[in-house]
Amino acid sequence: MAAAPKEAVNTIALEEIHTEGQEPPKGQKTFTVEEAVETIGFGRFHIALFLIMGSTGVAEAMEIMLIAVVSPLIRCEWQLHDWQVALVTTMVFFGYMVFSIALGLLADRYGRWKILLLSFLWGAYFSLLTSFAPSYIWFVFLRTMVGGGVSGHAQGLIIKTEFLPTKYRGYMLPLSQVFWLAGSLLIIGLASVVNPTIGWRWLIRIASIPGIILILVFKFIPESARYNVSTGNMAAALATLRRIAEINGATMPEGVLQEPPKERRGRFKDLIHPKYLRTTLQIWIIWLGIAFAYYGVILASAELLERDLSCSSTAPLGEEDPGPASEESRSPCHCRPFGPSAYQTMIISTAGEIALNPVNILGINFLGRRLSLCITMGCTALFFLLLNICTSSAGMTGFLFMLRALVSANFNTIYIYTAEVYPTTMRALGMGTSGSLCRVGAMVAPFISQVLMSASFLGALCLFSSVCVVCAISAFTLPIETKGRALQVCIATPGVPA
Repeated sequence: MAAAPKEAVNTIALEEIHTEGQEPPKGQKTFTVEEAVETIGFGRFHIALFLIMGSTGVAEAMEIMLIAVVSPLIRCEWQLHDWQVALVTTMVFFGYMVFSIALGLLADRYGRWKILLLSFLWGAYFSLLTSFAPSYIWFVFLRTMVGGGVSGHAQGLIIKTEFLPTKYRGYMLPLSQVFWLAGSLLIIGLASVVNPTIGWRWLIRIASIPGIILILVFKFIPESARYNVSTGNMAAALATLRRIAEINGATMPEGVLQEPPKERRGRFKDLIHPKYLRTTLQIWIIWLGIAFAYYGVILASAELLERDLSCSSTAPLGEEDPGPASEESRSPCHCRPFGPSAYQTMIISTAGEIALNPVNILGINFLGRRLSLCITMGCTALFFLLLNICTSSAGMTGFLFMLRALVSANFNTIYIYTAEVYPTTMRALGMGTSGSLCRVGAMVAPFISQVLMSASFLGALCLFSSVCVVCAISAFTLPIETKGRALQVCIATPGVPA
């Protein structure tokens, strides 16, 4: 899920482009890349494209989720404090945030395919190096570099989106969640077998394999025809479109491929235009809070399992146990690897990410975006507090399952709302700034789940819950409801209806 914010940017930004018209040569038929893509339709090429580019989500999920399953082991090996364990995850997202900006600019200049290949080579190289990290400092540095490489995986989604006909784009975003879920489940399953036997270093090496395999199959996917046209390389774009038509057994539109005029790009000041200022500020709050809660749930799950806070014993949570195990758990550098039941709980709770999808879709379409998001955020706040209840392991697993389902539903709703509320000229910019704040929330979450939770379990849960309540209020009071509202092309001028 975490797979996340970048998907909506790329999907929606292509749906509408506000351009100035160009007159074609008199009497000559012309067509655009968009018209060619629509004419060719969906076929075998797009199935292969979806599987290959969608699989980038598997590799990304494995690299991002890796820290959750190796944290107990590196804590043991290097006798780390809670803040040192939290710093690893924070630096991964820091690398992700910084490199995503640089790689995005490079992709616009040198091409999506080249940057995608570079990012996978970069990520695989530094991931393999991580498995040989001689110290904690080297581990943090190398995982930061891996986070930077993973940020370039967004180009796979761009290529996939730019080749898809319009009516199929709406299905691709929800389906892409399956790849993220598959990667998350795969790394947890591998960890349950590899960690207790040959160790976390071999887990990292094995987790690099999907990315390496994808590098080998990228050659079957061409550079985006839209990108080639934007750079004036009409011959390459036309050759690519003809190849796709041949694979799909379709025909090309008649005429000459037309180069579109330069589009107007959004500006940051558009986001704080009086018409959108309040909406923008509230959306930023919601994005930050949702990412904070999402990664907080993932990391809190690991902490709950590692520290065995499910109250499965008869002793209350706050009651001291004079035994040696309790003394070890109170140590700042305690060492307690996951057991089989912990991995099973992680797998079950992770599967919850798609549990509420049908209900979420119904809520979005019948209750509206604002009310639906308000309800799911409110329920997220409630279930954070329920984690403090002493219950059985099965009860704790159920709470975690519902939390993962709810935070995933929150992400789905805010993706759709943000994409719909802004006009075409600033839609990508609005999603991009929201995505940056999303990473900030992800960077803060580890210090709450892995540091504050050790000092005050209830205090950490109350903080997560409070943030979700603020997001629920922000969602309910959003000034614009986008349900049934046509997508806007540009910012409305005063006195003119949008």
